[in-house]
Amino acid sequence: MSNSRKTIVITGLGAVTPFGKSIPTLWSNLLAGATASRRIVDMDVEHSPVQIACQVLDFDPLPYVDAKAAKRMDRFSKFAVWAACEAAADAGITEGSVDPERFGVVVGSGMGGIITIEEQHIIFLERGAGRLSPFMVPNMISNMAAGQVSMALGAKGITLCVTTACASGANSVGEAAEVIQRGDADIMIAGGCDATISPYALGGFNACKALSRRNDAPERASRPFDKDRDGFVMGEGAGVVVLETLEHAQARGAKIYAVLAGYGSTSDAFHVTSPDPECVQTSRCMKMAIQKAGLSMSDVSYVNAHGTSTQTNDRLETKAIKMALGCNVPVSSIKGSTGHLMGAAGAVEAIVSILAIRDQILPPTANYEVPDPECDLDYVPNVARKADVKAVISNSFGFGGHNASLLFTKH
Repeated sequence: MSNSRKTIVITGLGAVTPFGKSIPTLWSNLLAGATASRRIVDMDVEHSPVQIACQVLDFDPLPYVDAKAAKRMDRFSKFAVWAACEAAADAGITEGSVDPERFGVVVGSGMGGIITIEEQHIIFLERGAGRLSPFMVPNMISNMAAGQVSMALGAKGITLCVTTACASGANSVGEAAEVIQRGDADIMIAGGCDATISPYALGGFNACKALSRRNDAPERASRPFDKDRDGFVMGEGAGVVVLETLEHAQARGAKIYAVLAGYGSTSDAFHVTSPDPECVQTSRCMKMAIQKAGLSMSDVSYVNAHGTSTQTNDRLETKAIKMALGCNVPVSSIKGSTGHLMGAAGAVEAIVSILAIRDQILPPTANYEVPDPECDLDYVPNVARKADVKAVISNSFGFGGHNASLLFTKH
């Protein structure tokens, strides 16, 4: 980073994923090449064209959300509060340990309370407007996860929600760093969340031909960069990190995982769902992150790809990486293991990028079996790989043309 910019470090991690509520469990499953995709439970999918997902099973938000409060919160908000409280605990944040007015929140969501919307719409159609829940609106609005996190942690600084589809989590982390850069906070909680595994959401994504229909082999359905990929597998969860200035972290004796050295964000301005085939803005996004970090293309050790397992995304992301970095950098996508966590994806993948730096190992791309001539990079297939990991780019791209790249380096 240039001398005029503050050094922003990551001091806490928290996540809810289809592998559970623990960062070590997530990491060990990813390194083992495990997959979380399975036939959907607790929902009738017998006649659905899509019958598989990466669900968070048996989720209990205690002790961070009590039973009474849990009944008045959408699932996406509960995920966010759990992940945020875990990240805060990991960072050593306790009551009174930081200035609450210099402590902010940026937590994004791609779709907000879609489960609440679906449930309440059924009540509206069957029983009328008079029977709608008084909690319908506060449960469904996308910013409520950020609001609930702020209340749970007593963070009274700037509190925002970023909604940029599947780039929401990554943009939230990047924008939180910018809040610190401009002097409006010393420490920020940032990330993304989504809970979209419902008949309504699955039907909508299936209608736009985004989802895999490999119902007979769910564990092999999400296969980023593989020639036989047929769409992504819907996931759910939340990822949250703690960001602060290096000086603030050192003053309170916090452990430091990594430096958020660069952040790029662009728009394709091209199509509501399809990436621009020219890849100019996706590649520029990565270049922006590198430039802000004061690095060169050759300094990047690894790319944690958006890698959705759709035909178009994987082919064009490959092209964009080659345009931005050349062909020699290892690339992998954890969506082969976790599925697509939607608004949480960019934040969880940022966490994975940070862990790759900490442990000097690259998580593999699960289910990579058949090479695609149009996807011709090193995708770290199926087996984790020890590596000298100094700088990592984490990519996230969303419907609407939203692009975000985060660049993390060793401290």
